[in-house]
Amino acid sequence: MHVQLVTAGESHGPGLTCLVEGLPAGLELDRDAIDRDMARRQLGHGRGGRMKIETDRAHVTAGVRHGRTLGGPIALQVANRDYTNWEERMNPWPVNATVPEVHLPRPGHADLVGTQKYGLTDVRDILERASARETAARVAGGAVCKAFLRSLGVEVVSHVVQIGDVHAPPRQEPLTLEDFAGVDEDPVRCLDPESSRAMVQHINVQRKANESIGGVFEVVAFGLVPGLGSHVSWQERLDGRLAGAICSIQAVKGCSIGDAWDVAGRPGSQAHDEIFFDEERGYHRPTNRSGGLEGGMTTGDPLLARGAMKPLPTLTKPLQSVDIETKEPAQALRERTDSCTVPAAGVVGEAMVALILADAYRRKFGGDHVDDARTAVEAYRARLRNG
Repeated sequence: MHVQLVTAGESHGPGLTCLVEGLPAGLELDRDAIDRDMARRQLGHGRGGRMKIETDRAHVTAGVRHGRTLGGPIALQVANRDYTNWEERMNPWPVNATVPEVHLPRPGHADLVGTQKYGLTDVRDILERASARETAARVAGGAVCKAFLRSLGVEVVSHVVQIGDVHAPPRQEPLTLEDFAGVDEDPVRCLDPESSRAMVQHINVQRKANESIGGVFEVVAFGLVPGLGSHVSWQERLDGRLAGAICSIQAVKGCSIGDAWDVAGRPGSQAHDEIFFDEERGYHRPTNRSGGLEGGMTTGDPLLARGAMKPLPTLTKPLQSVDIETKEPAQALRERTDSCTVPAAGVVGEAMVALILADAYRRKFGGDHVDDARTAVEAYRARLRNG
């Protein structure tokens, strides 16, 4: 049994669609919880004018009855309110008007390579689908995956650890779920108040300089069982699947698991998590440098995965480019844009991690009804306790 997520839709088209396949029947969904995640994706200091137009809601159109999943594919739709301003330019059908083409690709965006790959002449045919607006559909589907994980005792959360050259200090104590209680009230979703203030100031300075800003977010999953994923083939190693999911997010250029970049420069004695055993806790590790993954499998410790996001390629003071029709030098396309979306990217990261983890649970434990999955997980936990 596999969990799959497919999205469709364009940034300024009629709306976005998400299809989630592979979840069991009987899973109770909370409409408000799904819409809270949709709203959380729109949070963060540095967002632009589009967020003043859109108030995202996920409308379930298939796979759910009276608040419970039916076992078939779940379809969710997210309307684009801004479509009313773009109906002529983005109508699915021919219109009785002249719609000018866009010929000014942005450095760092999919614009130029997309037109080359698909043999198109209008950059808008590429940029509308390549836009990070697509992540609204991912967050809708991810919220459903999070509901499944929550039913098994797993919570997936995120926070921001870097914006521009402003870094939150390394934590002296391991993160707990309680640490995230107020993270969404912070303007940049950072757990360190002093760093948060510095991040906000950095965004303000760079925005006035017509710059965009990148950074790093961290996704944390609590309550996982040991043994999700596998060492037996590269396709089943959870490190690789998580890295692929996080790097699939628009503008994300790198992923690290645990202390990846730090341990690369340490000797082995300072890089690994020593293992101990006692009757009360069973096997345990006092450190979590591995980020909750060893040999491509979860250890049962919190899973820690970071995404490194580059500055957004749409700038209020555009970079140099080339007109793809005339081949003459020109400034790149200037579109409405955000200055910084790292806080929102963390919420998208939650959705992608939740998708991979939900799939890992389904592969390992199966079950047509959610109660079957719960029973299988509890039986597995009992085996580990008694082993």
